[in-house]
Amino acid sequence: MRTNQSGTTLLDRTFRVSLVLKGLDGVLELIGGILLLLVTPQQIGDLVRSLTQHELAQDPHDFVANSLLHATSNLSGSASLFGAVYLLLHGLVKIVLAWAVLKDKLWAYPWMIAFLLVFILYQGYKIAVAFSWGMVLLTAFDIFIVWITAREYRIHKARIQQPSPASQPAD
Repeated sequence: MRTNQSGTTLLDRTFRVSLVLKGLDGVLELIGGILLLLVTPQQIGDLVRSLTQHELAQDPHDFVANSLLHATSNLSGSASLFGAVYLLLHGLVKIVLAWAVLKDKLWAYPWMIAFLLVFILYQGYKIAVAFSWGMVLLTAFDIFIVWITAREYRIHKARIQQPSPASQPAD
């Protein structure tokens, strides 16, 4: 693996960027959860109709616009509350774990891996039920993050378990 002048590899930098992206995704989920708590399902439906109106006037069969309308047409208060709680918890966990791993907290690595594996299983189920390229790409990204997190965890564990030269007995 090629290293730069500071001794970090491309894979190390990729790992850090991936963690930052996961953390930013968590922030977006927190914002989305808060918005779901503050905005009624009716207001969401009205907003989506307003945003898709022009596109549907040009192309009544637009897949994205029709999918958004369909998804928001049957929103209930309980579904909105579930979505808000889900996004808030999921976002918070992502932020905390991404921050802890970026700060080299060894306890966070296995938690990050376990957390992502649960969501990979859920995403696999969602792909099997209703195929989506977006979900496939998200799942592939999560699988990559699990692999790279496990790699970094092994490296950090080995570094911690390796005795320092100062603690070695003198010959």
